[in-house]
Parts: sequence; structure tokens; C-alpha cells
Amino acid sequence: MAKGGKKNLRGRAGRMQGGRGSGRANKGHVRLWGRHAVEAALMNPRRQHRKLWATLDGIDSLSGELPPDFPLERAEVADLARLVAKDAPHQGLVLECEALPDLHLADVLEGEATRPIVVLDQVTDPHNVGALLRSAAAFNAAAIVTQDRHAPPESGVIAKSASGALEIVPWVRVVNLARALEEMAEAGYWRIGLAGEAEASFAEALPAGPVAVVLGAEGEGMRHNVAQHCDALARLPISEAMESLNVSNAGAIALYAIATR
Repeated sequence: MAKGGKKNLRGRAGRMQGGRGSGRANKGHVRLWGRHAVEAALMNPRRQHRKLWATLDGIDSLSGELPPDFPLERAEVADLARLVAKDAPHQGLVLECEALPDLHLADVLEGEATRPIVVLDQVTDPHNVGALLRSAAAFNAAAIVTQDRHAPPESGVIAKSASGALEIVPWVRVVNLARALEEMAEAGYWRIGLAGEAEASFAEALPAGPVAVVLGAEGEGMRHNVAQHCDALARLPISEAMESLNVSNAGAIALYAIATR
């Protein structure tokens, strides 16, 4: 992208719009930063791009070339810092684009049943959601599923933490998580909720068939109604020296166990 990009860079950004934030720009728009997040978004055919602000070094770091008519504006590091969250590692690239289109759970359930589904119950930290997306991509998960009202919106923080996985892993938002778990059961998925107080280990609860792993928020864990919609509750066999794991670490271990069973 370096050679083609340089020809299209427009002059300095005194006209730049927008201020700091988590990566949510105007309604329906999202602002992404960092090389992996921006490059993945540029390569995603499901993304509609509005504008890319970039330093020369930022453009040089990308692979391939931008289309000749791509909305690209040259910027300096200080300019980009005003467009993103404070101290965000933008790496010379800030992309504003449309949020990804909505996905339906039925579409995921009609896919490859050998791939696990990750269900998040009130996991609201965008860094954790991003890290879980990255693990989901690494271990070939079919999707992550969250309740629309109890999950962070798509944002630059999530995209940066996901290191490109936001563009790879389908993210399904549902109104009722319990009902979504019922639909997974009807499709043949065995629903395992991770809970530190469970008697069975995750390996003992893991079946041979399709799996949906359910993770609750740190501290509170899964809500009672969500836990009731699991076929089994299981724990990770960690040392007694530690009470629990970060939810993103627990999710990565569970996905590894599913991939290597």
C-alpha cells in the first residue's frame, strides 16, 4: 500500500474533524486505529469506509495499495492523537468507517458445528471483549454471542485489542441471551458455563460434539438464569494460590481445550 498510498495523500489536516473517544465516532460510525485493526478493516469487504487519516510511515506500514479514489488524508502524529482515545497507540493510522452489519444467530447455527461458539454474559470491558475475539479467531470459533444491552459497542478499543479479529470473527448481538442458548441447544450444541465453584473440570464436561462455552463477567460471573440454561457448569483446574482468571484468559484456555480434545 505504500507506493500507491503516497500518491493519494492529501495535505495536512487543518480540516480534521472529531475529538477523542473510545472509537465510537458519530452515530453508526466507528473509528479504528493501529496497523492490524486498520489493515484488517481495509481488507474486509463487509466494511464501508468513510475516511483514513494517516502519516507517511503509517501508510508505508500497510500491505497492498489503496484504490485511487480512497478518501485518504495526510496527517501528523499530533493530529491523529486528537482523533482517538488519550494515549491510544494509533501507529500513524486512524480509519473511520461504518459499523459492521448485524448478524443473526441462525446464520451461525447453520454453519460448521465443529467450531465452538463463545457466549459472553455481561462482559463489558472492551479490552476483554477484544482479547476474546482474538482468541476466538486463533482457535477457529464460529462466533461470539453477546446480549445487546450488556456488552460494549463496537469500538476502536475493541478493534485494537482484537488485533484484526473484529473483522474475522462474527459477532452476534441478541436481545435475550437465555433464548439464544435455547436455540443453540436445539441446534445440537452442548452448553458449558465456566464457573469457579463447579465440581466438574472443563475437560470432564467437554463432549465430543458441538460446544458453546459461556463466560460470565469478572466478579459476578454468570447470571442465574444464564447458568440455568447451560447443560453443565465446569471449572478450570487452576492452583489454589489464585482465586480466578481474567475472563479473556479463561476463554482462551477453554478454546484451546476444545481445539485439542
